[in-house]
Amino acid sequence: LSFVPSAEQAAYLGPFYFADSDEAGHQEEIARLIQAPMVFVAENEQVEIVGILRGKKDRLHSLFVRGDRHCQGIGRRLVEHFEQACLDLGGEVIRMASTLYAVPFYQKLGYKRSTGVRVGWSFAGQGFIWQPMKKMLAKK
Repeated sequence: LSFVPSAEQAAYLGPFYFADSDEAGHQEEIARLIQAPMVFVAENEQVEIVGILRGKKDRLHSLFVRGDRHCQGIGRRLVEHFEQACLDLGGEVIRMASTLYAVPFYQKLGYKRSTGVRVGWSFAGQGFIWQPMKKMLAKK
């Protein structure tokens, strides 16, 4: 989140701001939020998590790649794996709510802006700016 002033990062991260916390309430809230029918994880050679994608047959919920591993193809490979899994389940289209920062990344993978920019809910309340996007999946 280098593009976000440090004083505002907690608002963007919500409960994930406490990811290193041992407090049961923090861990329970994170566990509740990350539940999804499909979860794909990328690991490095040291078996450390460097990326994670959550979604379901027709919706990409979230994609995170560790900052020091950006621009190495991890996110692209996670999305491609997810898209194939969606096709295998009979999915025809994937919809998502992209941060404005990530729009160019998803456009490179064939996602299109589906409507104008929206302002909605974030962990800190109202004011989270996002771009609806979608991709029609090509059956092979």
